Amino acid sequence: MSRFTQSTPVTELSGVGKTRAEQLKKLGIETFGDLVYYFPRAYENRGDTRLLSSCTPDTTVSLILTVATTVRSANIRRGLTISRFRAFDESGSVEITFFNSPYVKDVFTVGADFRFYGKITLQKGKPVLTNPKYEPIIEGRPLADYVPIYSLTEGISSKQIDKLIFTAINDVLPSICDPLPDSLRIKYSLPTLTYALKNAHFPEDDKALEKSLSRLAFDEMLLFGIGISMSAMRKSKGEGIRLSPCSLEPLTSLLPYELTSAQKAAINDVYRDTVIGKDGIVSPMARIIVGDVGCGKTVCAEAAIYIAAKSGCQSAFMVPTEILARQHFKEISDLFSKLGISTALLLGSTGVAERRRIYRGIESGEIDVVVGTHALLSDKLNFCNLGLIITDEQHRFGVAQRAALKEKSKKAHLLVMSATPIPRTLALTMYGDLDISRITEMPKGRQRVDTFTVDEGYRARLDDFIRKQVMLGGQCYIVCPAIEAPESDGEVVAERIGELVDIGRLNLKNVTDYAKELSKRLPDIPIGVLHGKMKPAEKDELMSRFKSGEVKVLVSTTVIEVGVNVPNASLMIVENAERYGLSQLHQLRGRVGRGERKSYCVLVSDLNSPKAKARLDVMKTTYDGFEIAEKDLMLRGPGDLFSSNSDINLRQSGGFEFKFASMCNDYDLFEAAFSSAKAIVSSDPTLECSEHLPLRGEVERRFSLYDKNIS
Repeated sequence: MSRFTQSTPVTELSGVGKTRAEQLKKLGIETFGDLVYYFPRAYENRGDTRLLSSCTPDTTVSLILTVATTVRSANIRRGLTISRFRAFDESGSVEITFFNSPYVKDVFTVGADFRFYGKITLQKGKPVLTNPKYEPIIEGRPLADYVPIYSLTEGISSKQIDKLIFTAINDVLPSICDPLPDSLRIKYSLPTLTYALKNAHFPEDDKALEKSLSRLAFDEMLLFGIGISMSAMRKSKGEGIRLSPCSLEPLTSLLPYELTSAQKAAINDVYRDTVIGKDGIVSPMARIIVGDVGCGKTVCAEAAIYIAAKSGCQSAFMVPTEILARQHFKEISDLFSKLGISTALLLGSTGVAERRRIYRGIESGEIDVVVGTHALLSDKLNFCNLGLIITDEQHRFGVAQRAALKEKSKKAHLLVMSATPIPRTLALTMYGDLDISRITEMPKGRQRVDTFTVDEGYRARLDDFIRKQVMLGGQCYIVCPAIEAPESDGEVVAERIGELVDIGRLNLKNVTDYAKELSKRLPDIPIGVLHGKMKPAEKDELMSRFKSGEVKVLVSTTVIEVGVNVPNASLMIVENAERYGLSQLHQLRGRVGRGERKSYCVLVSDLNSPKAKARLDVMKTTYDGFEIAEKDLMLRGPGDLFSSNSDINLRQSGGFEFKFASMCNDYDLFEAAFSSAKAIVSSDPTLECSEHLPLRGEVERRFSLYDKNIS
C-alpha cells in the first residue's frame, strides 16, 4: 500500500522542489489530492485521424505521417530559426514547419512515423502544418485517443503536469474513499470513483471518458442537491419576524397602472410568508420571484417593503451595479416619499460624509429603506431593526453574499428576484432553498419585439438597419460572445458528455474587433464598448451615456442582461446567437421594446445544423419566457444551467463550482441526481447514518463557501 495520501505535500514528488512547488501553488495545487482533482479544461481528440487528401484549409486535424526528408534549418533573422521537412501518407504530402525548435532535426528521421496534431493552412497554394504537436508511433505502445489539456502557469509545461498527475493518481487512488453509496452507483450504472478519476485524466477511449464524466457530473449534482435540501430544511425550522397585517391600498392607489393577477399572487405569497405564516408560525421568508424582464417584479418588492415599514421594520435592497441601484432608488424614493417612508442610497462611490450620515440614519432607525450595491455588506453598517432583505438579479449574487447581508439580522425575511424564467421542475432543483413565485403575465401595453434570424450574408442590410434606427431617433444594442479574439484555437472542448466540439471551427465575434470594424462602416454614429473586464465605474459611466442618448450603439457582452431601463433602445442584434440559451436570448430581447418605439431583435448565426436552426426558430414564434425555457430544456438539455455561459450561472452560487455538470446533457441523470438528493435528506436530514457519512464530509467540504451554516 502506498505511503502517500491526498494530504501528502507535492514536495514529496520527485523533481518538485521549492520553486516548482510555488509554481504549482499558483494553480491551486499543494497536495497529491489537489493533483488528482486538477481536471483537464479540455481534451484533444487526436484519435480521429484523417488522410491528407480529406483535409480542408484552416482546420485542426490529426494525421499519421511518415517523415520523407531530412530537417532543414535556417536563421531567418536574429532570434528566429525555422526548421522544415516533408511528411506523407498514402494520399499526399505536406510541408511541416517549426519555429525556434532546432532540436527537431534529431527527432524527425527519414522513414519514422509520427502522429501530428495541428492546423492545416495553405501557403502559396500548398498545404503546410505549422508547429504541430507530435508523438512517435511505436509498435506495442498505442497512443491515447483523447489527450487531456490542463491550464498551465509559467514554469509548468503540459508534459510536466501530465507526469505529476499520473504519478499522484497511481499513488493515491487506492486510498480514496468513494462517497457514493453502492446502491445508488449500481442503480444508475455509474462507474466507481477510482475509475472515473483515472479516465477523466487519461481516458482509455471515448466510452470510458463519457462514463467518467457522467459519474463526476452525477456527484456534483447530487452533492449540490443535498446541500440546498439541507439548507432549506434548516431554514424552515427557524423563527422569523412576524410582520403586522395591513392594507396595501395606500400603496397601490399611487401606482399609474393596475397590478396583473400574477403580481397580486406574488404579493399574496409574500404577505402569507411574513404576516400569516404556516401553522401559526412565521419562519424567515426565503422566496424568489421569477419572471420575464419587464414583467413587474419590482412592484412586488415595493409591496414587501411597504408591509415591513408599516410593521416598524427596515428594508435593505441590494442590486449588482451602481447605475441599476440609482434607477431603483429613484423609483422607490419617489413612491415612498408620498407614504412617509424614508429612503437612502448607499454605493461604493458614496462620499465619506454622506456614507456616515446614512450609517447613522440606519442605525438610529431614521432611515426605513436603503438601496445599494455590495456596499450594504460593510461591517460598519448596522441596522436598527432590519426585517426584509431584497436582492435583484439574483444570478449576479452568490448565496454567500446573500448570507453576509442576512447576518445583519438572523430573523429577517429574504426576497430575491430573477429575470431568468426556467422550467418549474428545474426551478425546484436550482432554487431548492427558496420558495418560488412565478410572474407569467406581462403588464398591459408592453409591445411585442419582432424577431428575425439572419446569417452573415445580411451584414450590409444590418448596417443599413442600424443606421435607420439611429436616424429615426432610436438606439441599438449589439451583443457578442467574446471580449477579444482568442489567442489560439484548435483544442477540443468537452461541452457535452459524448459530444466534443472543435472550437477552432467556430468564428466567434468579439466586442473589441467588432466595435472597431463597425466604427469604420458607420463612422458618423457614436459607438460604445461594454464588457465584464471593465471596472464597475467605467461600466456605469458608459451605461449612463447610453441611457442619455450620447452613445447610439452599444457593443457589449451579455453584461447588459442586467441592465438599465433604456426606453429609447429599439434594436437588439445578437451575434453567434447559437451560442446562447433561449432563455438568455429572451432576456437580451427584453432589453428593447420598453418604450413607445417599434422594436426589433435580430439573431445572427452562420451555423447550419438543424438543431441550432430549430432552437433559434423558437425565438421567432414564442414570446413567453417560461414556454421558451421549457423548449430550451428539451432542445438543449440541462447541462447549460451549470456552465459559465449559463442563463442562471450557478457558479455564482457561493463556492460550489461545477466542473462536469456543465457537460451533462442527460436529463435523466440530472433528474436522478436531484431526486436522490431529496430522498437522502428526507430519510437522513443530518447525514448521520454510516452509509451517508462520506457524503456528509463531501457536502461540508464543497459548501464551505456556499453555506457556512450547513451541518
